[in-house]
Amino acid sequence: MTLDGLILALLYLVCAYALFWVGKRVFDVLHPAFRVTTELVDNDNVALALALVGYYLGLVLTIGGVLSGPSHGLVEDMVDILLYGPLGIVLLNLSTLVSDKLILFQFDNEREIIHDQNAGTGISEAGVYTATGLILFGALSGETGTIWTALAFWGLGQLGLILTGLVYEWITPYSIHTEIERDNVAVGVSFAGALIAMGNILGFAASEEFFSWQRNVLAFGSYALVGLVFLPAVRFATDKLLLPGTSISAKLVEQDHPHLGVACLEMFSYVSASFLIIWCV
Repeated sequence: MTLDGLILALLYLVCAYALFWVGKRVFDVLHPAFRVTTELVDNDNVALALALVGYYLGLVLTIGGVLSGPSHGLVEDMVDILLYGPLGIVLLNLSTLVSDKLILFQFDNEREIIHDQNAGTGISEAGVYTATGLILFGALSGETGTIWTALAFWGLGQLGLILTGLVYEWITPYSIHTEIERDNVAVGVSFAGALIAMGNILGFAASEEFFSWQRNVLAFGSYALVGLVFLPAVRFATDKLLLPGTSISAKLVEQDHPHLGVACLEMFSYVSASFLIIWCV
C-alpha cells in the first residue's frame, strides 16, 4: 500500500466512524423514553444489549455497503458517502417500524425490551436489524444502482422479512409471538436465525448488477422464494440429521427451561444454509 493509499484508507475509516456516530445518535433520538447508558449500566438490561448489538452490526453492514466497491476518486467517493450513508441509516431505523407493526406485531417491542427486559424480544429485534443491514449492504454496494434501486430493494427486502415471519409462524407448532412474549429466549434465537438467513440471501440478490427493473426484481423475487422454501427444509433437516431422535419444538417450548443450545444450533443451521444457497445458486 502506498502512502497515498494509506491516507485515503484512513480518511474513509474516519468517515465510517462518523457515520457510525450519526447512526448511534439517531437511535438515541428515536428512543427518547429511555437512556441507553442507564439501561445497560444501571439496570443491566440484557434485552436492550442484544437489540443494540444487532443494531450496531446492521449499522456496520450498512456503512460497509456504502464504502465497498471500487473507488471513483476522492470527491465522488465522498459524495457517495454523504448521500448513501445517511440514507442507509434512515432505512435501517425504519426497519424498527416494520418489525413493530408487521413482524412482531402482537406486542409492544420497546415495552418488552425496556420494562420487561425480555431477551427473546431483544434477540429477535437484533435479527431484524442484522438482516436489514445485510440487505442494505447488498443494495448500497452495487456499482450500477441508484438511490431508487436502494430504496426499492430495501422495501422488497422488508417484505421478504415479513413473509419470513409468517412462514416461520406457519411451520412451527407453536406461536412465536406467545413464546417470545413469555420471555422464551430460545424461540427468539431461532427466529432471529431465520431472519438473518433470509437477510443474507436477499442481500446477495440486491447486490447483483442492475440491468433493468423487470430482470432484477424477478431475480430478487426468485431468491426470496428459494429462501422461503428452504426454511421448513432446514428445520426438518436439523431435526432429522443434526438432532436425530429429538424434537426441536419440544426442546424449545415444552420444557420448564427452554433449551438455548438447541436454539443456537437451529440458528446456525439457518445461517449456514443461507451461505450454501448463495454459493450454489
